[in-house]
Amino acid sequence: TLRFMSLASGSSGNCYYLGDDEGGILIDAGIPIRTITKTLKAEGITLDGGHILGTLVTHDHADHIKSAGYLSLEPGINVYATHKVHQGIERNYCVRKKVVPEHMKIIETNAPFNIGDFSITPFHVPHDSADNVGYKIVYHGITFVLITDAGQVTPDMQRHISEANYLVIEANYDEAMLQQGPYPQHLKARISSPNGHLSNRACGEALAQFATPALKAVWLCHLSEENNHPVLAQKTIEDILKSHGIIAGVDFALEVLKRKVPSGYKELV
Repeated sequence: TLRFMSLASGSSGNCYYLGDDEGGILIDAGIPIRTITKTLKAEGITLDGGHILGTLVTHDHADHIKSAGYLSLEPGINVYATHKVHQGIERNYCVRKKVVPEHMKIIETNAPFNIGDFSITPFHVPHDSADNVGYKIVYHGITFVLITDAGQVTPDMQRHISEANYLVIEANYDEAMLQQGPYPQHLKARISSPNGHLSNRACGEALAQFATPALKAVWLCHLSEENNHPVLAQKTIEDILKSHGIIAGVDFALEVLKRKVPSGYKELV
């Protein structure tokens, strides 16, 4: 059985797990290593037990990489990222322990690779980081896609949304909350730029236009604490879907991932 779990999802830290009874992978490691260890241990997974087969990194912002070096150090877990992202991790002062060279694995956009039974394809996602990728992960015919920190929906992203059976996608901000909120104008402009973040509306429109009947579940990730609210994100996207004749909860499940509370296991069948 393939299982997914969000350990944390938001601007203060992101980390996700995807695995089966034999082993699994982490996607991003932007929360304290103690939190990762404790959360996984509660589900029967130990970092030093060989169960974690690798860590995939989307980009080099602190809320996605804080513990990447720790994972490579003592458990000896390989960290997979593009060359530019690895360079960004090296430069980032928030990463106290850097990724050790022997566990630094370089990946390339649109070049598939395998970790155990997982076939993984990184694809470009526009964001104001050194580099940023989403991941399409195929496991025994199940297609899982993760897209976070995306300023706009690109043709690559459209294609991977249409291929997904299970999708984790950013719904970072509500447009009115952002514009009426306390952020300075330059930060509002950054967030809403083509290299910023996806709004609830943009996320909903992408789902309405590119999701297919093969899609079984969507998890909304990386909600802003200041510029969004879980109920608002869910309702906005449900309304957009409904206007296109798609009923959330009927055509596919729709759920918001919490910022600091683990989701528990979700079985993907």
